[in-house]
Amino acid sequence: MSLIINTPFVCPAQHWVEAKGGKLEIKTERRPASYEVFDARNNTKRTEVLDLVNTIHTRVDAWREAGWPGVTIVTRKLLEHWHDRDARQYPFCFCQLEAIETLIWWVDGAEAFKQGIAIPGDGGTWERLCNKMATGAGKTTVMAMIITWQVLNALTYPKRNKDFSRAVFIVAPGLTVKEWLQVLLPSEGSYYDEFNLCPSEALRARLNQAEVLIDNWHSLMPLKEADRSVVKKGRESDEAYTRRVLGKLATHKDIIVINDEAHHAYRKPPEVKISKKQAAEQGIDLDEATRWIEGLDRIHKTRRIQRCFDLSGTPFAPTGKKSTDTALFDWIISDFGLNDAIEAGLVKTPRVVVRDDALPDAKTLRSKLYHIYRDPSVSEDLNRAKAEPHEALPKLVQDAYTLLGADWRKTRAQWRDVGHHSPPVMLTVCNRTETAARIENYFNKGDAHWPELHAIARTLRVDSKVLDKAEIGETATSDKDYEARLKEIIEAADIPETRKQRFLSLKKEELLHEIVDNVGKRGAAGQDLQNVISVAMLSEGWDAKNVTHIMGLRAFTSQFLCEQVVGRGLRRVSYDTDENGLFLPEYVNVFGVPLSISETGEGGDAPPPPKPTTQIEVIPERAHLEIKWPNVLRVETVVKPQLTVAWDKVPPLLLDPASTPISAELAPALGGATDMGKVTAIDLEKLPDGFRLQRLVFQAARKAFAELSHGFSGTPDRAKRILTIPAARILCYRQSPPAGLRPASDHPMLRKSPASDRGGHETADRPGSYGMCRAG
Repeated sequence: MSLIINTPFVCPAQHWVEAKGGKLEIKTERRPASYEVFDARNNTKRTEVLDLVNTIHTRVDAWREAGWPGVTIVTRKLLEHWHDRDARQYPFCFCQLEAIETLIWWVDGAEAFKQGIAIPGDGGTWERLCNKMATGAGKTTVMAMIITWQVLNALTYPKRNKDFSRAVFIVAPGLTVKEWLQVLLPSEGSYYDEFNLCPSEALRARLNQAEVLIDNWHSLMPLKEADRSVVKKGRESDEAYTRRVLGKLATHKDIIVINDEAHHAYRKPPEVKISKKQAAEQGIDLDEATRWIEGLDRIHKTRRIQRCFDLSGTPFAPTGKKSTDTALFDWIISDFGLNDAIEAGLVKTPRVVVRDDALPDAKTLRSKLYHIYRDPSVSEDLNRAKAEPHEALPKLVQDAYTLLGADWRKTRAQWRDVGHHSPPVMLTVCNRTETAARIENYFNKGDAHWPELHAIARTLRVDSKVLDKAEIGETATSDKDYEARLKEIIEAADIPETRKQRFLSLKKEELLHEIVDNVGKRGAAGQDLQNVISVAMLSEGWDAKNVTHIMGLRAFTSQFLCEQVVGRGLRRVSYDTDENGLFLPEYVNVFGVPLSISETGEGGDAPPPPKPTTQIEVIPERAHLEIKWPNVLRVETVVKPQLTVAWDKVPPLLLDPASTPISAELAPALGGATDMGKVTAIDLEKLPDGFRLQRLVFQAARKAFAELSHGFSGTPDRAKRILTIPAARILCYRQSPPAGLRPASDHPMLRKSPASDRGGHETADRPGSYGMCRAG
């Protein structure tokens, strides 16, 4: 019987609970928000209920039923559009809509629905809100929704800067996630277009005004001083730090921050006493957590962080208590955990070992393969420092690989038969680098029982130090043997030669990142890998869809660690549904990771392997033949009017210089008599600057416009655009008159005047007397 009992598109209506005898039975109500605490020392388990989250779920449900009262017009349009199942190819999942609705409820909703609710902080001066969403539940889409909601409201209601902002700073835990999050930039190929997040083209165009910065948490590190610098500049000021980290975003205030995989951003309370080693055992890097939060604190001092939105599938933090090593963030406001995602079919169903035919663990009475590292013979052997790669693995580990390998071979054959281009992947998570080297030697030297697992060019040991350097863009120490191993994987890959050469030209840090980041992706560097060996659980964002088998060879002291490791193999390959509309189950088989929820043991036929996909891509040799066409949003008709003159209907205009005075003489007058001895003259010939041709043309054009505009039916502004310039062009024919026109001086009626009349000048050459006339 499958664990998938809910559709992901509506609120979960039922969930599995543990009944007597360790079996699972269905309870017909939504799973309460909670988490399980395992005491590995005493082999006990208890459930911690999240009362605040359950109360918020109830309030948000009532608020949704009431029609989202209190929200802005823009927010209402967005919510209605996001709930419209016909607005996109695939509707949003309930967990995505609930996550964004809960944030909107708290920031934008009516106060009546928030009475008595107080969300705790992390001890800092800026507000944090956390959405707990399992791996594969669509956190990146929720981030795009947050940005759309915030930016469009900020642009529409600029005075509400305490609630909305168009300046967004997204902090990622590493380079892998940072590259994946580029889909949140409001550009071509973004999630805003892929999921049709804006209800209109006008709002989508406005969204382009968003200022979005995506960076690694490493950028929040304080600037290092040069060791040999003569000038000691001192500590970088908060203002200089903000300008360096935020770049163009530093011109904004009241920014919002989105922390992806926010469990890395942990503010250590002063009363919590925990060492770096203890935190590392729980999967938390205290240095990273401290630097992440300290950097955001410095930005808040100079630019104000309006609000911080945290997203994580495992938002746990160390407690420093013996009763429970980790606890969830206090500021979680919505919860859709791994168990919910499994029941909705959003992720693969993990299957753990429930029994075998060997002696069980004496304390737990479980199969030793359920938590391999717990066996003393394994933990003591694998925890030895300076163990050599050639040393044999403990017998229990070798037996586990033989069993898990047998199932992997069966899955590999099934995938090959249906046409998958990449093989299923077995992922091993180790406790230390020496163990990883021993496991790599176990496979590559032919010690593994199954010959198919001896493929050297299909086995990758992830060097954590090299990968860490790749995440921050630095160079690791030289290791020629490891670099040769990476190149061997590329050489053996069944990919185009042009891509091989590009990969081989990369530095080893870049090459490792390229391989790890593309496991199982057709045409990529990690296409043909079938065996990945890693220390810790690899970084978030590494979620290869073709991981089908996981081997855990480290201590697991909390459910948090179990979910972190298993989460690397939970991405589905396909989303086919059955006759009831539920997703068909896909499985990841797990040895050594004591996960609390797993497939029921009632037998039944296993589902067929997922259908292969057909990847359409550009052949590199034909890339220059690419054809692009515009995405036509609308067609606008632009009318360009043209003024023409029907010369055959224009009456002749004769210009007679003899009737145009260009000079005059004045004399004092008194009682009808003038004093001719005091004559003064006004002569236009002496003022050539006042009668430039250009000025005369435009004066004539102005007069022509004034006459023509009386009969024009358009607006005054339109009349100016249509009539003024053409009128000026029609009049400006001094140098080259149009056909049918000639200079007025050539006209028979314009003769040369006697010298006694005009001082011997030809009238057509005198100021004020030049004109144009129709021929004839």
